[in-house]
Amino acid sequence: MTGRLVLGGREWTPGSTVVMAVINRTPDSFFAPARGLDDDAARRQFEAAVTGGAEIVDIGGIRAGHGPEVSASEEIGRVAPFLRWARDQDARVVLSVDTWRAEVAQALAGEGADLINDTWAGADPELLPAAAELGLGLVCSHTGGQRPRTDPHRVSYGAVSTAVVDQVAESLAAAAARAVDAGIPAESVLVDPTHDFGKNTRHGLLLLRHTRRLAALGHPLLMALSRKDFIGEALDLPDPAARLAGTLAASVHAAAHGAMVFRAHDVAATRQALDMLAMIEGRIPPRRSVRGLA
Repeated sequence: MTGRLVLGGREWTPGSTVVMAVINRTPDSFFAPARGLDDDAARRQFEAAVTGGAEIVDIGGIRAGHGPEVSASEEIGRVAPFLRWARDQDARVVLSVDTWRAEVAQALAGEGADLINDTWAGADPELLPAAAELGLGLVCSHTGGQRPRTDPHRVSYGAVSTAVVDQVAESLAAAAARAVDAGIPAESVLVDPTHDFGKNTRHGLLLLRHTRRLAALGHPLLMALSRKDFIGEALDLPDPAARLAGTLAASVHAAAHGAMVFRAHDVAATRQALDMLAMIEGRIPPRRSVRGLA
C-alpha cells in the first residue's frame, strides 16, 4: 500500500487521493487549454484549479515532447515570476516544478517550490542531490532510457508480456532508494510509471492493470494519465480534447488499486470522480443525503 505523503508542510494519510493540477507556461503544450504562457491565462488556471480541488499545482516551462529549444534560463524566466505569484496567493497549495534540470530546480527552490517533478528519470545527474540539498520532494519517473524531449520508437521490454511492469517496478524502487539515501524523506519521494514516456499503448494499459504492484513499492504513487496518447490510441481518439472520459476511467481504476496522486488537466472532474469512488468504498461520507428522508 502506498505510504503517507508529506510535502510543503502538508500531510496526506494512506488511502487519500490528491489532485495535481497542470499549468504549462509554454505556447506549445499538446493540450491547448493547458497552455498558460500568458500571465492572465495562467492565473485564471491556478484559481480554477484551487477552486476545483487541486492540492498540488505542477508548473512547467518547457514542453515534454519535441519543440523549439528552450534554454534553462528561459525555462526559469517562464516559471519563476508565476511561481512567486502562486506562492503569495495560497500558502496551503503545494507547488511543484516540472523540470529535469538541476539548474532550474536550484533557481526555483527559493521562489516557493515544494516538489520537483522530474519526468525524465534523472537525465541530469545533479538534480537528485540538488533536490535533497534544497529540502524539496522529488518525483521519480521511468522513461526506459529515453532522453528528454524524445518520443518512443519501437520500444520493447522483452518477450514476456509483463516485462515492462517488472522493469518499471524495479527501476522506480531503485530510484526511490537513491532519493532516500540522498536525504529526501521517504514520504516526500513519489514514484510515477510515466505513461507514454518510453512506452507504447499496450505498455500503458499493462501498467494500469498492475497498479497494485506499483503501489506496493511503499512510496506515494503518482499517475500522470490525463488525456495522454495511450488513452487516445486505446479509444481511437486522436484529439486530446476528446479524451476526458477515458482519463477519468483510468484514474478511478488506478485509485481503486492504490494510486494516490493524479496529475490532471481537468481538476474538478477528476476530484469528483475520485471522491465518488471514495464514497462508494465508504471512505468518505456523501456531501448531502436527504433523499427519502423528508
